[in-house]
This record gives sequence, C-alpha cells and structure tokens, in this order.
Amino acid sequence: MLSVFDAGSSKGLRHFLYGATAETLEQLQARLLAKFPQAQIAGSYAPPFRQLSMQEEADIADRLNRSGADIIWVGLSSPKQELWMARMRDRLEAPMLIGVGAAFDFHAGLKRQAPRVIQRSGFEWAFRLLCEPRRLWRRYALVVPTFISLTAFQRLGLRKFPIEDAVSGSGVSGQRP
Repeated sequence: MLSVFDAGSSKGLRHFLYGATAETLEQLQARLLAKFPQAQIAGSYAPPFRQLSMQEEADIADRLNRSGADIIWVGLSSPKQELWMARMRDRLEAPMLIGVGAAFDFHAGLKRQAPRVIQRSGFEWAFRLLCEPRRLWRRYALVVPTFISLTAFQRLGLRKFPIEDAVSGSGVSGQRP
C-alpha cells in the first residue's frame, strides 16, 4: 500500500479509503499525507458493521464514483472485503479495487505489524495470531490447514487452479465497466 502511495504521488493517482472506523480513517489519512504530502486522497468512508441494504450499496457506489478515485483501498477483513469487491465491481468506475485487510490499522499506527523478517518468511499470520488470539484463532484454524492442503495438492499435480478460470468465473475482468 505504501509503495503504491509513493509511486502514485508523482503520477497524480487519486485514492479512496473504504473500511475500518471513522477514527482509524482519520489517523490513516493524517499519517499517509504526512509521509506522502503529494498524495491525493479523494475521500474515505467507514461503513456500518452490518450488512448494507441495496439502497446503501447504491449510495456508496455513487459516492465512490463521484470521488474520481483511481484506486479504492478496501480494509474490511477477509473474506468480507473480497465479497464486497466482487459484489460492487460492476458498479464502480475506479480501475482498481485493492483489499488490504489490516493494513489500515497498521499504517494508522493502531496495530503492531510483524517485523520485516517475519513478513518475508510467510509467517506474518502466526505473528498476528499471537497478537490477537481470541479474534483470529477460529479463522486461522480453518484457513491455514485449507491453504496448506490446497497448496500441497497443486504442487503434487492433484489439483489445478487456472488463473483464467478464476478471474472470468468471478466476474472480475480488471477493466472498467
């Protein structure tokens, strides 16, 4: 996220921050603008912590489109953010939606991020589990074994996951509607 903000500052990319809480978004914007003074943040929105009505989704799509954002950063946690992006993709004009999970909290300075060596080792999930065991243990008890077994099946040639099928099957084309 920070690399894209850095590169986008000189190119005039417009960013929209969607997710988290109003307080988190306030701190995140302040820190991003302090670090990247030329960054253009076109807006932010902290959705309610519940399922949105169809009218609310339409209003949010209109708000995001009016912002003129080139990138919509979505910090809702998994799988909520992926489901939201898949549901909203055809209604949004921004060429990029990027799900960033806890990055809003990390870059706002509200949660501690794993040390770089742990991030690069692929064990950031374990660090996060140690930091927030009550919140994350159920998710990771399901996700980690599933990921390991699917990866093993793929490497052993027992299962294939063609990217073309995944992209076309999800309705995500990477192009503007």
